[in-house]
Amino acid sequence: MTTIFDKYFEYTKDTEPPLVFHRWSLLTCMGAALGRQFKLPFGEFNIHPNMYIMLVGDPGTRKSTAIKIAKKVLASSGYDKFAAERTSKEKFLLDLEGVEDDDGTVLDSNAAMRNLFGSDATVGDPREVFVVADEFNEFVGSSNLEFLSLLGNLWDWDSPDAVFKQRLKTSRSVSIYQPTVSILAGNTHAGFAAAFPPDSLGQGFMSRLLLVFGESSGKKIAFPEKPSDSLRAELVEHFMEMRTHAHGEAKISSKARGMLEVIYRTFEGLDDARFKHYSTRRFTHLLKLCLIIAASRISTEIGVEDVLLASTLLSFTEHRMPQAMGEFGKAKHADVAARIISVLSESRTPLDIPALWKQVQSDLDKPEDLNKLLQGLVQGGKIQYVSRNKMNSTQGYLIVRKVLNNSSVYVDYSLLKEAQNHVTHLKAVK
Repeated sequence: MTTIFDKYFEYTKDTEPPLVFHRWSLLTCMGAALGRQFKLPFGEFNIHPNMYIMLVGDPGTRKSTAIKIAKKVLASSGYDKFAAERTSKEKFLLDLEGVEDDDGTVLDSNAAMRNLFGSDATVGDPREVFVVADEFNEFVGSSNLEFLSLLGNLWDWDSPDAVFKQRLKTSRSVSIYQPTVSILAGNTHAGFAAAFPPDSLGQGFMSRLLLVFGESSGKKIAFPEKPSDSLRAELVEHFMEMRTHAHGEAKISSKARGMLEVIYRTFEGLDDARFKHYSTRRFTHLLKLCLIIAASRISTEIGVEDVLLASTLLSFTEHRMPQAMGEFGKAKHADVAARIISVLSESRTPLDIPALWKQVQSDLDKPEDLNKLLQGLVQGGKIQYVSRNKMNSTQGYLIVRKVLNNSSVYVDYSLLKEAQNHVTHLKAVK
């Protein structure tokens, strides 16, 4: 069966971005197209398919190309809820609250409704916006914690009264009916560090952001061919069909629910401490992705195949998220700690402190620094100390070899393909 993923990869085959950028650009656009009309009941709240995706790579990895192609396909399907390329927190809120008249002037329609019909009156249509930014920093500015905090709050916003309220610096308030925000942005390692100050790691926005790391595809196409008009028409038609059919509450099949429960219970968090807060919201990321993939099949029920693909895509993307973040937010001597784990992983026998010191002494000031690192790794459950006994002729440190948890069976390693120039990608074949 040919999927929208197959069609899109065919549509973009003669372009230079890595497939991972094309894949997540497509997924984000599908989530934005669905907007708030498609939801998954989750206790007292609902989960929607909007996503915050940031493509991260060196200059020249063609992040902008991948973003622009996906945006153009989405726009061709009739979607027009794109945010301004540059804005401020206040202007963003006003644009989200208001609607435009014929000459493009933003009108405060919600305020007008409240004046006419009372304080709780709102415009009937949910307010949706899709932030598409080749360079995220140009959209949000550098180290703008207030704006980032606002975006973080809107990622999974859901409230019984259906209205998001916030006071502006001008002392006036905005009341936004059922806001839904999607983000597809690009950034470099240097730009990432400029956009996010170190203390933003503990902020809500970072835990809601999925970092997609990509390397150059190795393709050099001087004169790209125009994509197939017929294939473009098929993609546009699929977007329109998906939005037409994916309405209301999504369901989960019993088998898919069982898979999701196991994945939730057995997930132990990412090894990198910088993603501690992301790990607490990982299940929501997974459910959002399940919604999008189910809808891409023109289905309102999340099935086993949707969970399997979503879990696979997310797992492999998470594996490279530390590369996307680079050195940002790393604790002192983090690289040394990673090297200790690597050395112990390759050793079949325990290694004592003198042996480990030989491996890392060039990067540490004194042996006491090594002792502190080893203590931290032991407390974190990464390594263990073993004493000499009948089973061990030597004493020292060993890696803690964890048995893969049950959720590993819900990652389809057959979907992992090795592309040219060491570009790892996943292809939907279901």
